[in-house]
Amino acid sequence: MKKFAFFILVALFGFSLAAFAQDNDALPSNFTAGLHVQHANNSANAHKNGNIPTPHGFPAGVDTLVNFTDHFEAQGVLFDGSAHHIWEYSMVGNPPNKGGTTTFNAPVVPVSLDLRNADGSPRFVKVMNGAVVTCGQNGVPLDSTCTRLFSDVTPFIQPFLNGPVFSNANFTSSPVPTQVTDAVQRAEFGNKAKPDWHTLLAPSVKTTEVMTLLAGTYAFALNPDGSCCRFVLINSATFNSKLFPQNPAGPDNTSIIGQAEVAGNITTRDVSTFFFPNAFLFNGNVNNCCVLGFHTFDFEPGNAINLPSNGNLPRFFVLNYSSWISPGLFGGGFQDVTAHSHEIAELFNDPFVGFDGIHNITPFWLNPAGQCQDILETGDVIEDLPNPTFPVTINGVTYHPQTEALLPWFAFETNSSAIDNAYSYPNETVLTHLSAPQPLNCGGQ
Repeated sequence: MKKFAFFILVALFGFSLAAFAQDNDALPSNFTAGLHVQHANNSANAHKNGNIPTPHGFPAGVDTLVNFTDHFEAQGVLFDGSAHHIWEYSMVGNPPNKGGTTTFNAPVVPVSLDLRNADGSPRFVKVMNGAVVTCGQNGVPLDSTCTRLFSDVTPFIQPFLNGPVFSNANFTSSPVPTQVTDAVQRAEFGNKAKPDWHTLLAPSVKTTEVMTLLAGTYAFALNPDGSCCRFVLINSATFNSKLFPQNPAGPDNTSIIGQAEVAGNITTRDVSTFFFPNAFLFNGNVNNCCVLGFHTFDFEPGNAINLPSNGNLPRFFVLNYSSWISPGLFGGGFQDVTAHSHEIAELFNDPFVGFDGIHNITPFWLNPAGQCQDILETGDVIEDLPNPTFPVTINGVTYHPQTEALLPWFAFETNSSAIDNAYSYPNETVLTHLSAPQPLNCGGQ
């Protein structure tokens, strides 16, 4: 999808090096510690009336990944305030009662960040008397102690691949070691799933791309040794304009996703990840931070330029942006693959982000922290509750995927049909009670 509504922050620069006044966009290393983590909901929010779906092929006549559809019944209200009791959903893979293993290609496109001066020239900084100051002019460093502002994703790629989103670990919902998202899906369908039902990801690392950002659209903190960067905060509107293709005729090489599509590094049949190094998004100003990831799809027409012929079918490239999270940046145990596990779990449960206003729209729910939504976003329910992450150790390294809300919670099932009658997984104790039935917009919550 390409519709995003955010504001642009214009930062001011120009303090002299001699004055040792810290650059306005240089932040303290603990800046993010007290901020509320967020995951963007990129839904099209079209308002339509639904019908009971067919088992496969949603959306009809669209070139996209394999998914299955079903429905549940619960009393509730739609976003227009009308009473509603049949709620339809689509999920990635094949139906749980079919059994067998569905494996998706899961391309990972690593993205480094090139942080530049406002004129587009390379930017250098140094620490002087405890202050971070721009070090040079017109892309020329003042001396050899100046550090280039380039946040390299390379060191994080292998730890990312080794984590439980792509590697196997032991979970109570599976008789064999499996990936964490498969474990969540198996838990949520409980005995409705055949014992051999699995939905797995086969990762492959693609060519690293570079997102270039001009001063005024980002802020940053240096690592303790003065190198770039402990984290980078990016204006959401700028980020989306550089990530998504902007040409309605089809993708070209002027955007990160467009480059991957044109090169054939991602396809409409894949579960694609655009992976960033400690890169988080803000809206309006840096205090309105931090979005750690989102899942969505990029729409391209059937006759799109630079893409192979597909019978002129509209194309949905299902994907997510996720950031690596170094330890200590956020509270709640959010680190390493927390954001990615959140987004992949939601992508599995809601691959098209409620775009038609029918599938994956749910009765309004209110989580224990006061968050209100009407869409099947399994990670959002949990993200601001106590103990949202579930430590998983693989080859001696402990990762922190997020616990997810399960389908019976959204379906307002008094007796959950999920594993152990749970409403959340892997940590079944995080979400122990249903939301009370909610009026339109949770009564203005």
